[in-house]
Amino acid sequence: MPDVLQDVSQFPPRARLTPKVHRVLGMNRSSFTGPGTNTYLVGMDGPEPLLIDTGIGLPVWAELLQAQLSETQAPPLVRCLMTHGHPDHVGGVADLQRLFPALPFHKHPWPERDAAVPAPMAPIADGDVIRGPGYTLRAIYTPGHAPDHICFYLEEERALFTGDVILGVGTTVIPREGGDLGLYLDTLRRLQTLDLARIYPGHGPVIEDPQAKIAYYLEHRLERERQILAELAAGPRDVMTVVRSIYRDYPENLHAAAAQSVTSHLDKLEREGRVGRDDADPPHYALMA
Repeated sequence: MPDVLQDVSQFPPRARLTPKVHRVLGMNRSSFTGPGTNTYLVGMDGPEPLLIDTGIGLPVWAELLQAQLSETQAPPLVRCLMTHGHPDHVGGVADLQRLFPALPFHKHPWPERDAAVPAPMAPIADGDVIRGPGYTLRAIYTPGHAPDHICFYLEEERALFTGDVILGVGTTVIPREGGDLGLYLDTLRRLQTLDLARIYPGHGPVIEDPQAKIAYYLEHRLERERQILAELAAGPRDVMTVVRSIYRDYPENLHAAAAQSVTSHLDKLEREGRVGRDDADPPHYALMA
């Protein structure tokens, strides 16, 4: 789960990260989003820049986006790519349509969510390549946090736009709706095979040691699994009992999000035949003999 940066002066609303990549912050700062959702302008050193993600839809984001494009004398955007369909990444679509009425949108399909987005979206699939003057973006299908999640690999910088798969602050929640911990672990292992120089995450600062971060994320998940199994070794537990024990050093307002990840771990362990649950309300989980 993201931890809010204490010194927000180190995380400006607009930033030129490299000549090619600029960041505009969605301004939706919270315990769950860190400093806010990062949206990225790519190809800012050429005539056809594009945007990755749109924030949650706060009007100030559209103002910041306009200011960044104006200040840098950038050409109009040519397209918008979406990492996934969670509200804090697609919420600014309507504002972007207002600024660029003919702008095409692209994302991997999630039909149950896509119907709520007020724009037609051309599908993106694993391996698709989006090219423009000075940039080559390769789509990498990365399910686990969401069933439609796509990361974008910028070949010219050996950089990866990771959406919510890897964060600059905290760790990723695996939500019950659309989340799958087994797929998420597979995604992390796939990302380990990439030649990476940096990660541009969906929340928090740029990650300059990407392989160390991916390894930490994998170990963090395996450690959580060990903690859950240790809890169940002491007897049957419901989800919130496990959460209150494992996350006892976290603020209680984060426990609901933590419960989603604990439940995802338990679902995985149940599929593997290592854990069972009863029919109580709420259900209690126990180790299988």
